[in-house]
Amino acid sequence: MPVRDDANEIAAEIALLRQAIHREPEIGLDLPKTQQKVLGALDGLPLEIATGQGLSSVTAVLRGGRPGPVVLLRGDMDALPITEATGLAYASRHDGVMHACGHDLHVAMLAGAAKLLSARQAELPGTVIFMFQPGEEGHAGARHMIGEGVLDAAGGRPVAAFGLHVTSSKLPFGVFSTRPGPMLAAADQITVTVRGRGGHASQPHRAADPIPAACEMVIALQTMVTRRFDVFDPVVVTVGSFHAGTTDNVIPDEAKFLATARSYSPQSRATLRELIPQLVVSIGKSHGLEVDAVYSTEYPVTVNDAAEAGFAVATASDVFGSERAEVAENPITGAEDFSFVLEQVPGAFIMLGACPPDRDPETAPSNHSAFAVFDDAVLPDGAAMLSELALRRLTRLQGSYVGLLGADGLGGGAQVGGLGLGEFALDDTADAGLADLGFDTEVHA
Repeated sequence: MPVRDDANEIAAEIALLRQAIHREPEIGLDLPKTQQKVLGALDGLPLEIATGQGLSSVTAVLRGGRPGPVVLLRGDMDALPITEATGLAYASRHDGVMHACGHDLHVAMLAGAAKLLSARQAELPGTVIFMFQPGEEGHAGARHMIGEGVLDAAGGRPVAAFGLHVTSSKLPFGVFSTRPGPMLAAADQITVTVRGRGGHASQPHRAADPIPAACEMVIALQTMVTRRFDVFDPVVVTVGSFHAGTTDNVIPDEAKFLATARSYSPQSRATLRELIPQLVVSIGKSHGLEVDAVYSTEYPVTVNDAAEAGFAVATASDVFGSERAEVAENPITGAEDFSFVLEQVPGAFIMLGACPPDRDPETAPSNHSAFAVFDDAVLPDGAAMLSELALRRLTRLQGSYVGLLGADGLGGGAQVGGLGLGEFALDDTADAGLADLGFDTEVHA
């Protein structure tokens, strides 16, 4: 029976797993209840299973009946600090915690893939690592798992790695979307504390007010973006948190704000890291204030290998039809810690539309919204896609996949088999020409 048909047979089972995880969301690196649900779903399968030491990860290795290379499949597990407002029957039972980014679906799809591939163990020409990862949302769980040896769990490094991420908006239901080169941005955090001298609000000349200076810094950061960076190598700087004072008639001793910086090239990222602290400190000095500016590098750019991205598009087109396989024109300004895996292993990160059919993807609540809803009907297709990626990649010894690049470097449509514009040999990589990139704005981390 085809993998997709088998996936439909277990659709109800993996939907129950997804809903159980959704009801009891957990945040960060310590996800004991989620880990137990994953272990329960994998129980009885012919897998070598290890759990994390410093985090609640699960690494499962399936060794095929025939010799061959190693492929890694990843699903993240953690939720977000959001109070759910969907009204679903299986909504979060915990105020302030919600699976608003679809990671519960990722776990269920990866567990489904483990079951589908385990049923084909005898014919599997190689080994599959299933990477169940906590802490994607700002905790760099992938980096922790790499440090604990996930990439070497099968004894040899993977020849390819694939991650799948659902979206509640933007993409139509069931559409797979990826691209060569930059897929998501690098993300860094800036913490700025402006220290002054408090006093009575009616006598600001007797105090050293940190609020006007901090406000000036927020505006100056936006001017810096437009005047110091090439528009064809764009960056984004957003201040998302600003706190100062307690009441109207008291000048506080300090003001504090947090910002995120997004970039797509090492050069721009390095420039942000240099300029932002210099800028805010100099503004503080002009006001006679002390400023602490901490620039924390977090997730690097998620860069898809061109050949593996082409292979992913070709696989989706072949299994689900060309209308469900999309070459994304632009990267996404969200960030992903799967980038740490792709720094060491060639692979592809793939988006999957999970917007319910009764909603318009262009207006539906996005990932990270308290109202975000993901359709369970996408689960078997996600599990089948992951399984097909592993099966086909393990059997792919030579040849090429057509698909991602057209005559202008970004415009070709996916084709399966045969020759055409933008053909990639298996070991080719594409130089990501940043001058040709535009940018979407849906944020995933």
